[in-house]
Amino acid sequence: MPDSPGSLPDFVSWPSFPFEGDLRVKPLDPIVETEPARQGEDAIGCVACAAKDEAYIWVSDRWRVRAMDRPTGLPMVLILESRSHLDLGDLPNLLAAELGVMTVRLERAIRSLDGVARVHVNRWGDGAAHLHLWFLARPYGRLQLRGSFLSLWDEILPPISEAQWRENLALVAAWLAEFGGRPLAEPPRIAWQAPATLSDSRPLTFADKLDGDEVTVAGASAATDSDAAHSGAAETGEDASATGETRAVDPEPAIPAHRGTERAVAPTAG
Repeated sequence: MPDSPGSLPDFVSWPSFPFEGDLRVKPLDPIVETEPARQGEDAIGCVACAAKDEAYIWVSDRWRVRAMDRPTGLPMVLILESRSHLDLGDLPNLLAAELGVMTVRLERAIRSLDGVARVHVNRWGDGAAHLHLWFLARPYGRLQLRGSFLSLWDEILPPISEAQWRENLALVAAWLAEFGGRPLAEPPRIAWQAPATLSDSRPLTFADKLDGDEVTVAGASAATDSDAAHSGAAETGEDASATGETRAVDPEPAIPAHRGTERAVAPTAG
């Protein structure tokens, strides 16, 4: 095998290749006699084994699904992990069969999201020893992102909004929970906003007008009518004493619900 590659490969001219301009191929590093250990070759130092369930969006007795720590350029990037400290070739038959089911189930859950056309499933395994499969969602209509460079585009594109990202995580977790396990991702909180403040926020007074009508308080209106009735009675008494007649005064009539153009406005809580 030559130490230095030849000319540029054909894929640099593909529409999906994310770079353009003058490109050079790096020279190959020398072959090493012993490869370095991957992270977590020993279960004691394995990051995946030490992670709590709360770090995942969905968990079950044998599988866990986690997301990145922040939104990225693709609609969704998830990792499926076995709970047991095993690599792909170490899976017993039961987990190997379940891996196929979980792969299809998670792919369907991600593909059900709005704006997702395809889901790429990848397994590299050179960085960490604990089994983990990558699921990358390609945005619908982004034909330039088709193919094997999708993982590169994920780091190049601007990240999606955090609200959309969290909503997508919650939807995938809920989908998986329909078949068992426990969803841990929650949808984003609604950003409640206070209604617009009225330009005149003063409390109503007797002098205020509403639609051209006088606004009064029911209690105040009753008191006004009562005062008028007593005043009328007093005047009537004076006239009777002057003429020598005795006249009975009718009791105060009930206040009608609507009196002319006046409106009775019940007091409101502050």
